[in-house]
Amino acid sequence: MWIGSSSYGPHTATFVPPHHTRVPAVIDDLVEFMRRDDLAVLPQAALAHAQFETIHPFADGNGRTGRALVHCLLRGKRLTRQVIVPVSAGLLTDTKRYFDVLTAYRSGDIAPTVERFAEASFDSVVNGRQLVTELRSIREAWSDAITSRRQATVWRALDAVFQHPVLDNALVQRELAVSVMGADAAITELVSIGALQEITGGRRNRRYAAVQVLAVLDASPNGPDAVRRDTSG
Repeated sequence: MWIGSSSYGPHTATFVPPHHTRVPAVIDDLVEFMRRDDLAVLPQAALAHAQFETIHPFADGNGRTGRALVHCLLRGKRLTRQVIVPVSAGLLTDTKRYFDVLTAYRSGDIAPTVERFAEASFDSVVNGRQLVTELRSIREAWSDAITSRRQATVWRALDAVFQHPVLDNALVQRELAVSVMGADAAITELVSIGALQEITGGRRNRRYAAVQVLAVLDASPNGPDAVRRDTSG
């Protein structure tokens, strides 16, 4: 495995990760590092990410896996409690700097890695607050449009929409513990007020999307579009 060269060989590569025979041992070492509880969590997550990218154990998907690792650590060590706007996705807003940070780490300088993650965390807080404001505005508009009584299933279904912006009848049944007819009634009302839009076009196995919610998520600087800009392998 090598990074930044042609497929013919690593002679001009930007970086050559450890030989595959050494990968199990260095992954075990990384796991032990992540288990430590004597470190500040965010720097620990930053260094774990950089080390994983340095090991580069997979032929593809190392960037995505390494960023997922960050949020597993943040959640597992209780720095975060729920799904948040990805801190790690903010790293990709400046890919050149991101790669420079990894290069510095591989040369023994860990400070740029920690600093970049700290900056990304602040960006995530700002973007997360803006995202929450926009989602609350959408919810308030939909709540004003619902005419059913407060005890109706549609109100609980509205909660489910923000947890699952793409859903179907079966999902609503499971989430709310209601019948097929109950789920269908709630979905029908949400469609009528514009909260959901049918996206399959068939008569059976229909799926629905909260288009406004998805648009806000896609427009977020650290949202799904940022996550998809994976240039690190």
